[in-house]
Amino acid sequence: LSAVATKTFDVDSFGAKGDGIKDDTNAFKKAWKKACSSTTPAVFRVAKNKKYLVTPITFEGPCRASLTMQISGTILASKQESKYKKDEKRWLRVDRVDNLAIEGGGVIDGNGEIWWRNSCKVNKTLPCKDAPTALAFYKCTSLMLNNLTVQNAQKIHITFDHCENVQVSKIQVTAPGDSPNTDGIHVTHTQNIKISDSIIGTGDDCISIVNGSKNVQATGITCGPGHGISIGSLGSKNSEAHVSDVKVDGAKLTGTTNGVRIKTWQIDRQHICSSRKESAVEIKDVTYKNISGTSAGRDAIIFKCSKSHPCEGVVLKDINLTRVHDGDVKAICNNVELTYVGTVIPRCSENIVQEQPMFSTYRYQIINTNELTIPKPFSVAIHAY
Repeated sequence: LSAVATKTFDVDSFGAKGDGIKDDTNAFKKAWKKACSSTTPAVFRVAKNKKYLVTPITFEGPCRASLTMQISGTILASKQESKYKKDEKRWLRVDRVDNLAIEGGGVIDGNGEIWWRNSCKVNKTLPCKDAPTALAFYKCTSLMLNNLTVQNAQKIHITFDHCENVQVSKIQVTAPGDSPNTDGIHVTHTQNIKISDSIIGTGDDCISIVNGSKNVQATGITCGPGHGISIGSLGSKNSEAHVSDVKVDGAKLTGTTNGVRIKTWQIDRQHICSSRKESAVEIKDVTYKNISGTSAGRDAIIFKCSKSHPCEGVVLKDINLTRVHDGDVKAICNNVELTYVGTVIPRCSENIVQEQPMFSTYRYQIINTNELTIPKPFSVAIHAY
């Protein structure tokens, strides 16, 4: 059988200049429309050594055949907030496209500095407002991202929302450590996703996994700066949340404020968390193993679970955490059912388990993480916020 011919649709052929000044959005839209409507496999091509200024755009499916976005140059966001509609929550959105590969060694640059400066987290005198996600995937199946840099997002760098069968590899995500809310990869309501051999350093979570996500694997991740690798926050407004079958393996975290953690909303967001209302979220069957590293703070392991729904089936295996400077580290363990296997340092004191009714609980299944180097507060945590 003869191979099916692949058609290439170069954005330059549709009028793109690639000088970083002219708005190339319309050329991208025209090239995408042709590529997506092709009845044979197609390539949407962004040329090397050029910068394409693009305003918010949706790459909309479904497409008629498999498609590759070959991004070899730089796609650059506008610095003008006026280019975004008031309800615009994404810059580059890929919507309902199946059998899509994005590769090419290029750069997606969110040009986020103006958004960071105008954030209420940076300037307390300003009102809080949302900012766009740089690259958002919605309801995509059989998706592959490989060999790509995403940097300086306005807010979150990459999101996967209601996607299935996703492969992410050799991705570099970068933003300054003080850039607000710039999560690296955010996973929500997504199943069967593998993130591997990637370098992520941002001002928020390197990877965040939230409600509705199942069978999530992260292997060979280098994280830092940032807030570590997180599940949650879960259970906002006492809502039910489900996250299961998550495995983090071979991670190296350096200069992060946290290591691996599971977090949820407080039952009562007031200063005094006096509510005893039960949470709709529980956490159980979690394994932390083969973790070594350092902590700047004394509290290297923190489990803060509720009295009404204690954390169950938590296993600590072969854990060795020490202080960056002189001094001991300790474990804080509230309302948690623990099993130790092998050498675990530090361990919970027998008399430290106590009631913490102000904390809600969590649902989660497994973390398998190793190779941590964390010169900031703590490394392993289940915590309510």
